[in-house]
Amino acid sequence: MTEHPSGFFEATEMPTTGWWEALWPDPARVLDAVGITNGIDVVDLCSGDGWFTLAIAQRARSVIAIDIDKQLLDVSRARLMENGLTNCTFVTGDAYDIRQHVSQSVNFVFLANAFHGVPDRLRLACAVHDVLKSRGHFAVVNWYPRDREKSKVLGEPRGPPTELRMSPDITIKAIEPSGFTALQVVDVPPYHYGAVFERCDS
Repeated sequence: MTEHPSGFFEATEMPTTGWWEALWPDPARVLDAVGITNGIDVVDLCSGDGWFTLAIAQRARSVIAIDIDKQLLDVSRARLMENGLTNCTFVTGDAYDIRQHVSQSVNFVFLANAFHGVPDRLRLACAVHDVLKSRGHFAVVNWYPRDREKSKVLGEPRGPPTELRMSPDITIKAIEPSGFTALQVVDVPPYHYGAVFERCDS
């Protein structure tokens, strides 16, 4: 059994080498779909080995990559160094503690393949809300609630167990009470959607 750090979210292990490349050969297209634009400040929350962190850093002004697993962050750091990117800060920490790791408000928080495993979703969404600038955006990329046996990558079923997968409506209902308005749900082929939220300011 794999040993995970304390606080690790359920069913959010990083895939084996080649998995992300096969699923999302062009991560920039995912960023386009959820609206991460050039020149903004972004948090890549639960960033893992940096598959999206690299693509974010190639367009953002600054990136903070937060993950509970230091070894994955080391892989991500090396990935960015190989591409000559120096605009990313790497933070080993619990996603719930995002407010402790982000000293200045950001434009965008990106979270992929992790929300299904978060035990206290309202707590996490509230923490994200507090680090965003006025009208800042929060994007959650989730697996569609389809049978895992039908979500195949490289010929094998992939992703979290079927019972953990969340519909867009459930994701929206989990996040909006923390002070967000759902802006859109976009398709992220072949098996995901992106739910995009805007911070509400009273």
